Amino acid sequence: MTPQPGADVAAAEAHVAAQRDASVSGSPRFDAVRYDLTLSENPFPPLPSVRAAIEGCLARANRYPEFLPRLLPQVIAEHLGVEADHIVVGAGATGVAMQIMQTLPARGSRFIFATPTFDGYPILANQVGLHTVQVPLDGSGRQNLWSILRAVDERTGLIAVCRPHNPTGTVVPASELKGFLYSAPSHIPIILDEAYVEFLGAADTLDPVELVRRHPNVIVLRTFSKAYGLAGLHIGYGFGSPELLARVRRLQLPFGMPEAAIAAVRASYAAEAELGERILRITTQREVLRTALRRTGIRVPRSSGNFLYLPGRDIAATLTHAGIAVKRYADGSARIAVGDPEADRAVLNALAAPVDPISGEDSHILSLTLRSGPSAVRSRHR
Repeated sequence: MTPQPGADVAAAEAHVAAQRDASVSGSPRFDAVRYDLTLSENPFPPLPSVRAAIEGCLARANRYPEFLPRLLPQVIAEHLGVEADHIVVGAGATGVAMQIMQTLPARGSRFIFATPTFDGYPILANQVGLHTVQVPLDGSGRQNLWSILRAVDERTGLIAVCRPHNPTGTVVPASELKGFLYSAPSHIPIILDEAYVEFLGAADTLDPVELVRRHPNVIVLRTFSKAYGLAGLHIGYGFGSPELLARVRRLQLPFGMPEAAIAAVRASYAAEAELGERILRITTQREVLRTALRRTGIRVPRSSGNFLYLPGRDIAATLTHAGIAVKRYADGSARIAVGDPEADRAVLNALAAPVDPISGEDSHILSLTLRSGPSAVRSRHR
């Protein structure tokens, strides 16, 4: 794909607006949408203690934040058990990804990732003048790491791997990822996108500290927008080697991290038990919804995010006509956020899947969810 340097940012805004509007022929207008499931947002507001911490900052809103962020990297680094120079922060994971693309690969070099994936990657690549190489997912909705590796050549400047993957929710096995990282050229920066890491089961969670120690070309990308429910504050960070992040930090936006972000992250880390309960509610609802949808014949992949991918050429249109805004794909498939029981029921009704009482099979799923548990902060090294 040939990039168009300097492309109007309005194109990106139009893309997001189109997803919100679900504007296809005969579709309802945005003001007719009953449920907006486009952006895999957390259905719950911030935790009460987090909300109180944010509100406590408002009295100082007349003051500028730090010129360059020091406190937030320190808070995150302390939580992970590393030094602050291993952390770079930005306006969500998207903001950090933009800094990475602007500082690490050479302009005009190739950026390799699976497709479909997080929309931000092709959009940002186009804005900064990178050529994208998009490797199709396999038939199970998984990233084919070996096909990605075969696409690497002397023009490659950046690679991205999502774990869990967006939009399918599938997870590259730890052994496969480690093999890929050992095989990839060590001079090429690799983004390991863990935007949904808190929804992973314990068995699938990797130690980012050990991963970066072994592979200093890896930057682990995380956000507080999903599990933590702070999408409106747009707080993200990258974890990597000090040498690599020093280059990324060159484009740190002055005054770019408000005091409320620091207070929100501190309060979120202090409320780990409540956060874990909330994540469990979302993942349990996800499994019940997936089971009901699969009973109708929709081949929904097993997801480790707060969303489900619904393959099928009429899925997106059917949900849109029912007043449910979704993330739609060119083949008619859709990704939907989960966790809101009312929205989940609307999805089931739209797809002709009546909501049954929890059966024995559902009870088994619930027990598996409880035993595996989401990964929401089981230790300082997540």
